[in-house]
Amino acid sequence: MIKKTAKKLVGKIVNKVTTVTSQGTSQSKIGTFTSSAEMSALCRKTAAESIVMLKNKDSVLPITPDRTVSVFGRVQNDCFYVGYGSGGDVKAPYKVSLMQGLRNCGKIEINELLARTYEKWGEQNPVDDGFWGHWPMSYDEMPVDFSMARTAASSSDTAIVVLGRAAGEDRENKLEKGSYYLTDTEKQLLDSVTSAFDKVVLLLNCGSIIDMFEIAEYGDKISSILYVWQGGMESGNAVADVLCGNVSPSGKLTDTIASNYSDYPGSSDFGAKEFNCYTEDIYVGYRGFETFAKEKVLYPFGFGLSYTGFAVENTECSVKNGKVTLTADVRNTGVFKGKEVLQAYYEAPCGRLGKPSRVLADFAKTKELAPGESERITLGFSVADMASYDDEIEYSYILEKGIYKFYLGSDVRSASLCGEFEQEKSEIIKRLSQVSAPKAENAFERIKFIDGKAVKAPVPVAKYDLKEIILNNLPEEIPQTGDKGIKLSDVKEGKASMREFVAQLSNTELEAISRGDYIMNSPLGAPGNAGTFGGVLESLREKGVPAATTTDGPSGIRINEGASLLPIGTALACTWNCALAEELYEKVGEEMKKVGSDVLLAPGMNIHRNPLCGRNFEYFSEDPLLTGRIASAIVRGVQKAGVSACPKHFACNNQETNRTHNDSRLSERALREIYLKGFEICVKTAKPWNIMTSYNKINGVWGHYNYELCTRILRGEWGFEGSIMTDWWMRSSKSPEFPNIKDQAYRVRSGVNVLMPGGERTGRRKPDGTLLKTLGKPDGITLGELQQNAAHVLNFIMNSYAMKR
Repeated sequence: MIKKTAKKLVGKIVNKVTTVTSQGTSQSKIGTFTSSAEMSALCRKTAAESIVMLKNKDSVLPITPDRTVSVFGRVQNDCFYVGYGSGGDVKAPYKVSLMQGLRNCGKIEINELLARTYEKWGEQNPVDDGFWGHWPMSYDEMPVDFSMARTAASSSDTAIVVLGRAAGEDRENKLEKGSYYLTDTEKQLLDSVTSAFDKVVLLLNCGSIIDMFEIAEYGDKISSILYVWQGGMESGNAVADVLCGNVSPSGKLTDTIASNYSDYPGSSDFGAKEFNCYTEDIYVGYRGFETFAKEKVLYPFGFGLSYTGFAVENTECSVKNGKVTLTADVRNTGVFKGKEVLQAYYEAPCGRLGKPSRVLADFAKTKELAPGESERITLGFSVADMASYDDEIEYSYILEKGIYKFYLGSDVRSASLCGEFEQEKSEIIKRLSQVSAPKAENAFERIKFIDGKAVKAPVPVAKYDLKEIILNNLPEEIPQTGDKGIKLSDVKEGKASMREFVAQLSNTELEAISRGDYIMNSPLGAPGNAGTFGGVLESLREKGVPAATTTDGPSGIRINEGASLLPIGTALACTWNCALAEELYEKVGEEMKKVGSDVLLAPGMNIHRNPLCGRNFEYFSEDPLLTGRIASAIVRGVQKAGVSACPKHFACNNQETNRTHNDSRLSERALREIYLKGFEICVKTAKPWNIMTSYNKINGVWGHYNYELCTRILRGEWGFEGSIMTDWWMRSSKSPEFPNIKDQAYRVRSGVNVLMPGGERTGRRKPDGTLLKTLGKPDGITLGELQQNAAHVLNFIMNSYAMKR
């Protein structure tokens, strides 16, 4: 049948179409929501700026108007716009496919007969999106033999091959064909097209990186390779903007692409059902590759090509008053306009602790530079930022003595030495306490890089009495007064104190404030909400406490009315453009107010520890600084609009396999330097009003029971002042330190303020009774803890947009 179809592809059948708006070529609308012109433009700009070009032999791109293009691959029509699951389940007002985008562009001539062949085949072979956690990894591809490809080549001189990969929550990518690896049909497609065409462009419509080794084996038979990610509702227009040259690609990789999966640090310690030991320790991604496995890298961290060239010139370096300042001119040396990302790295002396050979210290993206134009960029960071955490002896951040070197460039591998600084003696920068270290019974060995060699060393284990720490920090009780007529608005207006307001609350009200309204799609919020919390009782609402509405994110607002569908988290991070991310999410904040959302459950900011993690598409990078900066931009944008962001999942939610029971076992140093660092940056610089814990355990303790993370670090060390909520539902457990308390009492004592959505999965609208059961009993929950918990929640509610509805 394919051969018969190929015979019909005779002659040059092309179509050059005029430019039309996205809305004009959209799918039929879902729900009642309409995106603003400003939001559509921002989505399109962000998706285009996220595209990472890995190769462009002989400047095959951009496609000039005198060339005709044959587009292969079913995802030209059946695009992956976003990942599956709660983070991408957005009722978008429209979605622009790649083929629609190419037609909208008005500058690209398309082989229309081939395009119609794909459209017809797609109609005859519709996609099956599966069901929760069992979504497809990819769609079945239309077979293409050499005869069909040759016929297409007779009527066009350039081929675009589009391959797609899904991403999804509650499942992993797999080391299988159709997921991490190419299918046989996809290989046949590439074989046929690369044999028939001299100019072949490969587009990867993926949620995360796939194996690139077998693609690299095609060599220069593939002229250009671009990761176009999953760009949301404006995907097709954004890709077309880059292909036709309206936009020069400026995206940069946020992850290292290795030759083989087994080359990734920690690849052998991923996906286990019960627990994973993070044996690679701090050597995640490029930190490991650049230190002891440079030869295993296909594309380095931070890499991405442009249609133009850039030079980094007139570099200057100074270290004064504890501040490192790096300055350079970035000049456009080519013939196209474009943007570049200037990246600064440091190399710390190996010392007693062992260090990666490169660590990202700062970055900035230029404005769009015309040919010959330059921009002076200044990057800077504190000398103290180069300190390493000593989890063996001092439990402190230490700046070890020796030479610190600084590098500037456009990716981690090509960055050039531009200065250095000598620390004459080791110095403790910040003294802390041992927190959340592995238990002795769970000890394992980690990698350390000492004296130029990677060696194995035992992970330091916990040496403290957590029960004593908790008892020494219990809050005082406030005498209960009963209802005095004080409203929450009185506290906001300074007419009464929060202490006076909380003193009015009964035990029943204190319990209610510690949970949501039991179910998703609460009747107290807009239809399709993820849950509500705060004023979930009539008596609380009478005291002026409204119910705050939460909605899933991050790729838009998951609610019945609908909302704009944004590029996935990985794509957003690949822009390396914090200002753009902030601007985009300020528009999201405005949409939240329009559809009735007070809290967006976003950004997702867990580290890309492994390329197989199913939820990587929601997250940003293998690097904590880049993660923290992009997350901070999102939080600032949302909260600038007066509604709340909610960074998640705190912490170490780095795999989806058995995610509600799996234990992430890692050193305190790796925890602080890698997996908490992004959250720390976000909390300190953007001040989110809410944070969500993770499903998994961290060194044996579930995130929603983790006093060490939530109380000692998040509040105690970082000064977090907002509300902490669970991910949806939680595991039942007794407290190891206080066996008489369990579940909700264990959670509240740990410092996790709100159980969401508030009840069991059965939908039963009744408290489970575990919070108040031990109130007033030995080692039981105390009134002071309940009141402190309520104050944290009410401080958010008082300042939330819900107070204005």
